[in-house]
Amino acid sequence: MIRNDQELAVTRERVAMFERMLEELRKTARPEEWPARTSGYRAEIERMQREILDYLVHTPPGPKRTTAA
Repeated sequence: MIRNDQELAVTRERVAMFERMLEELRKTARPEEWPARTSGYRAEIERMQREILDYLVHTPPGPKRTTAA
């Protein structure tokens, strides 16, 4: 569960890392082994994306910050 914007950023980086791993795997995996080799990555990406969306739609924004003039 994502609790703050810092954890949101970390989770987004993890999603990007898993996507890069899948990109690299596409270069080496054989077609017949593709579903078995990628299902875990996909499940983890989908789980993290759900966490990101849950955080974004269920966490109210913090107080507005003003800039000093």
